Amino acid sequence: MSNYAVEIENLNKKFDGFKLGPLNFNIPKGTVVGFIGQNGAGKSTTIKLILGLLNKDSGKIEVLGEQDTRSIKHKDKIGVVFDDLFFPEEMDLRSIERLCSSIYSNWESERFSDFKNKFNLPEKQVIKNYSRGMKMKLSIAIALSHNAELLILDEATSGLDPVVREEILEILYDFMQKEEHTILISSHILSDLEKIADYIAFINEGKILFFESKEDLKEEYAICTLSNEDADKLDESIVVGRRKHSFGQEILIKRKFAPRDLKTQRPSIEDIMIYFVKGA
Repeated sequence: MSNYAVEIENLNKKFDGFKLGPLNFNIPKGTVVGFIGQNGAGKSTTIKLILGLLNKDSGKIEVLGEQDTRSIKHKDKIGVVFDDLFFPEEMDLRSIERLCSSIYSNWESERFSDFKNKFNLPEKQVIKNYSRGMKMKLSIAIALSHNAELLILDEATSGLDPVVREEILEILYDFMQKEEHTILISSHILSDLEKIADYIAFINEGKILFFESKEDLKEEYAICTLSNEDADKLDESIVVGRRKHSFGQEILIKRKFAPRDLKTQRPSIEDIMIYFVKGA
């Protein structure tokens, strides 16, 4: 039995004006992977390919030991939260629950009721009158109420206030208490990923630039601030990116190759992403 929840090998998908791949990465079971990149980099396309919502041009995708991710039985094992709630807006909570209980063979009514109470979701109000935060809470309640092993969130926390985002992160922490559970979460709010992710996958222009442990990533790179004169003396092979200011340069470097006397600080995930993409 594989130790990976998701295995991707030489995955390719081409559109007019955009090519994804070839992608190669594996998501270990029992981990949280933060999926980062700019808009249009390929995050949502990759997630749709994993879910079988798009057909790949070539390569291999295996999810929870299966290459056919479209079967109803297999979808029971995957909880999905997109950036919107895709139900008819005139439905209320009771009608949504009846629909979900008919779709998922492992639907847990009691668990859904617990989430409904925890999130204070109104039963009789139609969902077109729900706030964005309420819609996201409902999406998560549905995703976690059919005994899913893999939870995939695509920009689910964008546009939410910090209090609601913290509530959602707490639910994700609870979900990960079972060792066999796995999360893939794409987000532009990198501070959230700093809190919860074990690994960071960074995609840019359709290619994975790195897939690394969050802690190893922060140890691998460092930021230093130097005058233009001192910056020009650095070995260019250790420089990942530079940002020039009126007082000098801020530089992302490979930590282990840095001169011993160089003063550095640990970068955030956001720092690393910005320097990889925008650092001259």
